[in-house]
Amino acid sequence: MAKRIDVEGLNVWFGSFQALSDINITVEPKQVTALIGPSGCGKSTFLRAVNRMHDVVPGARVSGEVLLDGQDIYADGVDPVAVRRSIGMVFQRPNPFPTMSVRDNVAAGLKLNGVRKKAELNGVVERSLHRAGLWGEVSHRLDKPAASLSAGQQQRLCIARAIAVEPDVLLMDEPCSALDPISTLRIEDLIGELKDRYTIVIVTHNMQEAARVSDTTGFFNIAGAGEPGELIEVGPTTKIFTKPDDSRTEDYITGRFG
Repeated sequence: MAKRIDVEGLNVWFGSFQALSDINITVEPKQVTALIGPSGCGKSTFLRAVNRMHDVVPGARVSGEVLLDGQDIYADGVDPVAVRRSIGMVFQRPNPFPTMSVRDNVAAGLKLNGVRKKAELNGVVERSLHRAGLWGEVSHRLDKPAASLSAGQQQRLCIARAIAVEPDVLLMDEPCSALDPISTLRIEDLIGELKDRYTIVIVTHNMQEAARVSDTTGFFNIAGAGEPGELIEVGPTTKIFTKPDDSRTEDYITGRFG
């Protein structure tokens, strides 16, 4: 079930370097929220903070709150593995397990969670591939290596793998940047279909993509080299792209910098 995310006063450090400063944003369920901004402004860092990926980075620390339907994912006693099950991640470049079959890629998370019944696994694999818009292309080659698929198919396979464990939130870090235009449109169409079931946050450098797929857009920026990333403004995508409140947002969208 899609859940709401409330981020309050989020700060992220890597050692002595502060990467994000005082981020406050609400991500509504069953919507697509796009994050835009120049390289190095902390968009991907923000995504990783939302599903506790920084826990495995030496020297990384986080302050503030990330609330998933009111529950702080950084509270004492919260299992980060459980957080990552609930908040799935799709990365910039397709990263299927190349020597594993298509079927085993989708089922990997389920098996880690202790699911062993073949009928149950096969059912989830088929359902997830349908939802990812891939079943018709791979149903006859489920036991072939994932590396045999095209880049666009591999990215949809990664989406199928992420949704197979039934997350509440789907985070996507530039999911189309390494794909051709046809594959990009397929992923964008898929995002529109998936938002009926999930809360989706997508990082993108493509302004047209953000305008096409998102309901809400947040603009991140940095004041200068070595400064932490900030969330300058967030609002309905149509407003951000036509009448933003902050001149820095307008300057970025119109190509004056970035």
